[in-house]
Amino acid sequence: MKFANHPLISVLVAAGVIAVAAGSYAVHAADPAPAEAPRPALTVAVTQQQRIAVPLRVGANGNIAAWQEASVGTEANGLRLADVKVNVGDVVKRGQVLATFAPDTVLADQAQIRASVAEAEAALAEAAANAQRARELQTTGALSAQQINQYLTAERTAQARLEAQRASARTQQLRLGQTKVLAPDSGVISSRSATVGAVLPAGQELFRLIRQGRLEWRGEVPASDLSRVKPGQGVEVTAASGAKLTGKVRMVAPTVDVQTRNGLVYVDLAVSPEARAGMFGHGEIDVGAQQSLTLPQSAVTLRDGFHYVLRVGPDSKVTQLKVKVGRRIGDRIEIASGVPADAKVVASGGGFLADGDLVKVVDAPAPSVAQK
Repeated sequence: MKFANHPLISVLVAAGVIAVAAGSYAVHAADPAPAEAPRPALTVAVTQQQRIAVPLRVGANGNIAAWQEASVGTEANGLRLADVKVNVGDVVKRGQVLATFAPDTVLADQAQIRASVAEAEAALAEAAANAQRARELQTTGALSAQQINQYLTAERTAQARLEAQRASARTQQLRLGQTKVLAPDSGVISSRSATVGAVLPAGQELFRLIRQGRLEWRGEVPASDLSRVKPGQGVEVTAASGAKLTGKVRMVAPTVDVQTRNGLVYVDLAVSPEARAGMFGHGEIDVGAQQSLTLPQSAVTLRDGFHYVLRVGPDSKVTQLKVKVGRRIGDRIEIASGVPADAKVVASGGGFLADGDLVKVVDAPAPSVAQK
């Protein structure tokens, strides 16, 4: 009897295979699948706060002005301006000729005075000779005492007239020198009102001169900060053009404006082609330094008007901390509050993370502290 080809046996074998397969599937379905490990949202480097010397500065606004201005005018009266040799912006030296007046009238008066001096010298010579003879005849009685006194008085009168004429000659010589307008000091011509051909009275201003080319910044400092400002402190002034000017405090005004409650600080500026009298500038006065905790600016993010840092915990998850920041020093920023001193925070890329995200921490290069 052959069982291999029997239909009933084939059916029983097939049913057994199906049952074994079903049992194996049930066993595997009962075992739970292993959970997949969470993946970090970002690979980051961490940093910690560093204590550095943060410069303390007092801000102020003010104008750039001339240290001193000299008014250059004419001393001669009624002379015609013949030549103007300088213009606004010219750099001049002490004693340099700025303008000249026509000397014709002065030369004519000088010639007349010289003639008067010569006449007075001749009159004195005659009077002196007469007085000498009178002195010689005084003991002989040939001349009366009255006549002798007249000769002696005539001599003294002639001498006085000669001195007066010589004084007039010196005056005319001074007037001739006044036909040249000289610079009273070295500096820069800031304004000019001299016009060729004008006949000017004595005292008329012709030029204004910035003495020695020196400029100063006059910053208005609140009264509450004036006590912190001392002569010799360094100042950085940012002009309206963006130019950076350096200087030092020369003096602090002894009074405070009753309207603004601000006091003036006078700052000597270093010579710079960017500085112009009359320019507005914002200044920062260096009044010292203090030790403060800082972080790289890349570690601080700004969201909705507030500053945040992301603290990395032992479980590599980040926690968002709201912080209060202060001054910026190079590429670092002062942390006033909000972060524990030993906390590790995300050094950069915090803008791509949210509170509770998992991160992968890698070693960061040694930080470089940039101080200004």
